[in-house]
Amino acid sequence: MRSLAAIRRTLSSTALIGAFFLATFLGLFLTGCGVLPDQVDETAKWSAQKLYTSAKEAISEGGYDLGIKYFEKLESRFPYGQYAQQAQLEVAYAYYKKEETASAIAACDRFIRLHPNHPNVDYAYYLKGLANFNEDLGLLGRLSNQDLTERDPGAASDSFDAFKTLVTRYPKSRYTPDATLRMNYLVNALASHEVHVARYYMKRGAYVAALNRAQASIKTYPNAPANEEALFIMVKAYDLLGANDLRDDTERIMRKNFPKSEYYTRGLNRTEPWWKLW
Repeated sequence: MRSLAAIRRTLSSTALIGAFFLATFLGLFLTGCGVLPDQVDETAKWSAQKLYTSAKEAISEGGYDLGIKYFEKLESRFPYGQYAQQAQLEVAYAYYKKEETASAIAACDRFIRLHPNHPNVDYAYYLKGLANFNEDLGLLGRLSNQDLTERDPGAASDSFDAFKTLVTRYPKSRYTPDATLRMNYLVNALASHEVHVARYYMKRGAYVAALNRAQASIKTYPNAPANEEALFIMVKAYDLLGANDLRDDTERIMRKNFPKSEYYTRGLNRTEPWWKLW
C-alpha cells in the first residue's frame, strides 16, 4: 500500500500539471481574442487629421457617439496639436446635439479653463449659454402649464451669465447678436419668475414676502416688462399692510410708467395660462 506522503506528492504533481495546462489554455485563448477582427483598432495608424475628419463626418451624419469616440482618441494620441484643441470644442457640440446638457456644459467649461485665450473661446461661451438655455427653454420648459414656483430658474440664470460674458468680452463675435437676443428673453423670463412667486405669496396672504420678491424683480431686472405687474403687487401689498404712504408713492411711480396698465381694472386675477405672457 502506498504511503500517505506518496499519495500527497502524486496529487500535488497532478494539480501542478493541471494548473499549467489551464494557464496555457487561457493564455492562448486571450491571445486569440486579441486578434479577433472586432478587437482590432482601425484607427491605430490614423493621423490627427484623419481622426478629426472622420469624427466630423460621423457627427454630421448623426453618429454623435462615434464622433465623440474619435475625438477622444485624437486628444489622447495628439494632445498638443491644434486638432486636439478643436476636438475639445467639437466634443462639447456633440454632447449638446445629443441633449446631454451636463456633459456639454462640462466640456465647455474645460475648454474655457484650458484655453482662455483661444480664438474660438467665444464659441465655448455661446455653446454653454445655449446648452443651459435649452435645458430649461428659458423657464418655459416642456410642460407649459407647470407652475413656475415649482421650477428652478438656475439653468436660465446660468445661460444668461454665459451669454453676458460673451457679449461683454467679445462684442464683435459672430455669436454676440444672437446671444443678445436670448439675453433679452431671459431677462423677462427671470423677472416673470420672481413676479410669479410674488403673486403666489399675495394669494396666500404673505404680503411682506410678496413685497420682497416684487422689489427683487424691479432691482435686478429694471427694464423687464414683467415689472409692470411687480409694481402693482407692491401697491396692493402696501395697501393690505396699511402702509398708505408707501402705497401712494409706489402707485405714483406705476401710473407714470404704465399709465394705461390693465392691472388697474383687472387686478391680479388671470384667466389665461401664465405662459401666454411670453
